[in-house]
Amino acid sequence: MATSKLRTALRALVPIAMAAVFATGCDSDSDSTKKSASAPNAGDRISLVAFSTPREAYEELIPMFNKTKDGKDVQFDQSYGSSGEQSRAVEGGLPTDFVHLALQPDVQRLVDAKLVSDDWTTVGGHDGMLTNSTVAIVVRKGNPKHIKTWDDLLDDDVEVVTPNPFTSGGARWNLMAAYGAWTRAGDSHDEALDKMEQLLKNTPVQSKSAREALQVFGTGKGDAMLAYEQEAIQAEAEGGDFEHIVPDSTILIENPMATLDGTKAKEAVDAWVKFLYSDEAQQTFAKHGYRPVVDGAADAAGVAFPEPKDLFTIDDLGGWDAVMDDFFDRDKGYVADIEKKLGVSTDG
Repeated sequence: MATSKLRTALRALVPIAMAAVFATGCDSDSDSTKKSASAPNAGDRISLVAFSTPREAYEELIPMFNKTKDGKDVQFDQSYGSSGEQSRAVEGGLPTDFVHLALQPDVQRLVDAKLVSDDWTTVGGHDGMLTNSTVAIVVRKGNPKHIKTWDDLLDDDVEVVTPNPFTSGGARWNLMAAYGAWTRAGDSHDEALDKMEQLLKNTPVQSKSAREALQVFGTGKGDAMLAYEQEAIQAEAEGGDFEHIVPDSTILIENPMATLDGTKAKEAVDAWVKFLYSDEAQQTFAKHGYRPVVDGAADAAGVAFPEPKDLFTIDDLGGWDAVMDDFFDRDKGYVADIEKKLGVSTDG
């Protein structure tokens, strides 16, 4: 569970009303709508495109950057949505200078489209990763269904909320966390796939993004939700009537960032990236529930994260190239087969 110290820090730093978190309509993440964080007499403008969950962190980070010498008068256009949709939008021509996405394949799509340099992982000194997290299980306050493990999600009377893995990067992390935990505990590949099918059978609605899934859960639908750890922490701090569990075996989520080739604001974007890896910025990410990539930032921010007994990575499951081909290929992937069997769309 998140520590009380962490919850206290987040309540102070994230004063957004719970109603705003669960609101739907024109400000929905899936709309990929842009909003401006403009400053008077603005100079350079950075177009920031990100997956749905770091919106609140950037609402604090952008003003911090604007107070620095290099960030003074820099304006931002922001777009948030499901990671896959955001990546495809950039590929399709959405004006972009900087991306922060849910998983490496969504950046690789931009590399393949010749929009991002193939050496993007060398920027920042952390293999191109800007934030880390884990997959957590969110339950109702008091945990009335007594859900503690991945297998508990398979009970017939448990309704699960998780996004569609063919639009949401978070959903892919969720499913690979479950699959990895099952196989590392001794289940065969086929047994783990059978369990994944049951898990998805227990998921009657699959939203487009992690944030939309949280909105659904916030309306009272579902007994458990699979989510980014930081999404759960922030929602709890904003007054959500639920709590979260970091399973003993779960996956380390690594969220990449990249700058777009040909940006007209290169100097400002380079300064922005440098700022995001600063101790101050990484501590801010920690206060918003992200596990920083910079050593010591969480401790300096006074944030303590639980340490799972078995924290594995996507490389332990073969790496994203193999996982995308084996599990998420729309024509022949294991998950695609399951979703089609359940009548769920694999378009994205």
